[in-house]
Amino acid sequence: MNDFTPTFIEILGACGPKQFADAPTAARFEALTALLADANRKMNLTAITDEREIILKHYADCLLCADLIPQGARLLDVGCGGGFPTLPLAIVRPDLEITALDATAKKLTFVKTAADALGLRVRTVAGRAEELGRDQAFRARFDAVTARAVAELRVLAEWCLPFVRVGGVFLAMKGSAGEEELASAQNALRLLGGDVEKVEEHTLGEARRINILIRKRRETPGVYPRRNAQIKKSPL
Repeated sequence: MNDFTPTFIEILGACGPKQFADAPTAARFEALTALLADANRKMNLTAITDEREIILKHYADCLLCADLIPQGARLLDVGCGGGFPTLPLAIVRPDLEITALDATAKKLTFVKTAADALGLRVRTVAGRAEELGRDQAFRARFDAVTARAVAELRVLAEWCLPFVRVGGVFLAMKGSAGEEELASAQNALRLLGGDVEKVEEHTLGEARRINILIRKRRETPGVYPRRNAQIKKSPL
């Protein structure tokens, strides 16, 4: 991976998160890439295996939202999968206290192993968002919640907003359909206590990315989140 550092700096410099385009940061992401490649030979963490594509589609994408998260936040990453955005955010934002949530335990094993190897401040929780969102140990306990490529926004909002304290933020990291999903989610956000604060559009190569920042203005009513089958059958 001799070309990793110049490639990393080139891509981040071109795509937006220029503040992270330096050699020391690249070295930490190169170490993460090695851990990811090794684990991906044993389990399906990501279909993206080309180094340049990993930098563009995983790392740069995740880092585009880094400045949207409050300083020193307790952050929950819902549906973290193979560790995105958990691990990139933990590398560049050591001030964050990150909890990675996923229903697949073996993916969380990788996230925790990688975090420990890189000295990152990450804990992992195995479970389902619609269940833990009703648990008082998790409900309204986080300053920020992130979710990347997990579900359509009406569904995602019902999973995520119950975790956010009033005054905190929910960051939905979406693809090209993000604005359409947002238009359809206005009723859901109103019912769940969220207001749209900012919508950012970015271009990664040929892909369009939409980051939607939602501020939690009111408490989420206790009836939410509903059972998952009901959420998916009748989105708010």
